[in-house]
Amino acid sequence: MTAALICGDGELTGSELARRIAATDPAVDVPGRVVPIVDSDRVAALIRALAVRDAGGVPLIGDDRWNPAYWAGLRDRVEAAAPVPEMAWATFTSGSSGAPRTVLRTEKSWSESFAAVTRLTGLTAVDVVYLPAPLVSSMTVFSVAHARHLGATVLLPRTHTVSAADLGVATVLHGTPYALRDVLERIEGGAAHRLRVALIGGARLDPDLLARAGTAGIRVVSYYGAAELSFVAVDADGHGLSPFDGVELRVDQESVLWVRSSYVAGGYLADTAGPLRRDADGWATVGDLAAMTGAGRLRLLGRDDGAILTAGATVIPEDVEAILPRVEGIADAVVFAFPHARTGDLLAAVIELEPGHRPPSAAELRARTEALLTGTHRPRRWFWTDRLPRTPTGKPAREQIRRDALEGRVSRIV
Repeated sequence: MTAALICGDGELTGSELARRIAATDPAVDVPGRVVPIVDSDRVAALIRALAVRDAGGVPLIGDDRWNPAYWAGLRDRVEAAAPVPEMAWATFTSGSSGAPRTVLRTEKSWSESFAAVTRLTGLTAVDVVYLPAPLVSSMTVFSVAHARHLGATVLLPRTHTVSAADLGVATVLHGTPYALRDVLERIEGGAAHRLRVALIGGARLDPDLLARAGTAGIRVVSYYGAAELSFVAVDADGHGLSPFDGVELRVDQESVLWVRSSYVAGGYLADTAGPLRRDADGWATVGDLAAMTGAGRLRLLGRDDGAILTAGATVIPEDVEAILPRVEGIADAVVFAFPHARTGDLLAAVIELEPGHRPPSAAELRARTEALLTGTHRPRRWFWTDRLPRTPTGKPAREQIRRDALEGRVSRIV
């Protein structure tokens, strides 16, 4: 079945959408060709992606907010990669330079979870699924594929934020806790809505948000997953995470969480190095740390690579730290999570200036890093010092640097 599509004041019926897809040149010369797509018109971007998939290609949607130079370098690398005929979908995941990781998936790695997601949400062909995360997000592309399978309607946001007008149409939300917070703020401000259920992933769900959603009449199903692993665990009753249907979990002696399911991705494009690891018995991990409670619930403890979860994105500090010295005047940098009441954590950096350089302004740093880092990987708080404190082995004293910034002992850049 082909889902209908709504964006802003425009609507395409299922048959109209099918005609638009059929009339679009997919630019797929051989099966498995990965086709990078970016377009400020998100309807056009999605139609192109679906045309690529229908033609046997592998669509890869970028973010229309990315710097053109950043996208050009990324597109060139993707187009130079060999076809992957066994794959069906590709999405971007954590990566900070001109070559972020591209996760490859078979059709089955998503479609085999459709039935479980349908049961959890009660989704039917008459629902309107609201997807406020950008098309670059794997959760958005997954939900488009799921809705298309069921014949449900997809509702893309009018802008890059939640709008009150959309809430009068949507019946199901799939997004991050930050999207849910935006939705609830509009509802609490008087916006009419039709939402009955929200599928929430990408970050920890605040219990206060869960309670507010209940007051608004929205049932929340939260889950933990990763772009490489897809769905791992789900909390449908507010009592904690349990293994998602079809998923086996184990925690090793180092507290690393391992997953075995048919939902795990095929790997990275061009065998790029990344956090996904597998063993000979079919278990996979991205390095998340966890514990299992006596009641069989999963408790997440963080990442063994020190990754930071900010605004629904997973950022590995070392990825950003490797890029920042490319900026003129920066000799070294330490990246860390800066607590923020609304987003949970902001990405922050303390930079060590090269001798003879003055501290740049925050606006200068934003301009200089725009072509080097995606929006989710650009620090939102900047600090500077003439010399970072270091350990006896010469490495930056990461914890001391973080405390100094949080407690005001280094200079803030504004």
